[in-house]
Amino acid sequence: MAGMLYLVPTPIGNLGDISQRCRETLEAADFIAAEDTRVSLKLLNHLNIKKPLVSYYEHNRAESGQRILERLLAGETCALVSDAGSPAISDPGEDLVALCAQNGVTVSAIPGPCAVITALSMSGLPTGRFTFEGFLSTNKKSRQEHLQSLAAEQRTMVFYEAPHKLTNTLNDLLAAFGPERRISLCRELTKLHEEVIRTTLQGAVDYYREQDPRGEYVLVLEGAAPPPVTELTLEDALSLVAEKLAQGLSRKDAVKLVAKETGFAKNALYDAAMKQL
Repeated sequence: MAGMLYLVPTPIGNLGDISQRCRETLEAADFIAAEDTRVSLKLLNHLNIKKPLVSYYEHNRAESGQRILERLLAGETCALVSDAGSPAISDPGEDLVALCAQNGVTVSAIPGPCAVITALSMSGLPTGRFTFEGFLSTNKKSRQEHLQSLAAEQRTMVFYEAPHKLTNTLNDLLAAFGPERRISLCRELTKLHEEVIRTTLQGAVDYYREQDPRGEYVLVLEGAAPPPVTELTLEDALSLVAEKLAQGLSRKDAVKLVAKETGFAKNALYDAAMKQL
């Protein structure tokens, strides 16, 4: 019988954030797959847990993932951890989860620290709908295409960024979204020097002309304003009905569809269509 893969989130800065369930899962696992075994060993020493560690990261995920899968299929239990936060989110663990899913290995995720949600909740920007965009590509063309695809995005956007790339990223965001777009720059989350800077893209660019970026950043960017609502006239709605009729729809179906799209009363639209179309 196959074993199980547990996704175990680790603190994003404060070791006190490790949960009792995460601790118990690490203690019960047959082995732990870690993004960086040196980082994970520090956490295990802090928790006084001794378990075999195997390396699983970006550049060995194909080979290491297959070895981990073989052990899981043989009945062992593995706890997957990243350096910080929830594994498989902007992380090579995504591939291991997919591999397990393809081979019938059960995957269980333990809830816990996540930099995306932590930053979003403190950003002061709308949180009802958001999109996580991860790290922008270092390739200039891919980076520009990524940002262009978000030009009309109305949801709040969340990005990760390293300190040495922050200035270039802010300039690219400024060029793509304009100077007045609001942004929250969240750095060193849960750590001693945690800071949230709420400003505009122009304000952020100006600020970091005078300050050296320090620590890992989560950037929470305001979405685009919704387009203005255009009031449709009855003539506009009848033109849409005519288009549907030309496409082969029956009068009844065309009126029903346009009424749903425009908000016009179906009966009134049908009567007008009978008279004019």
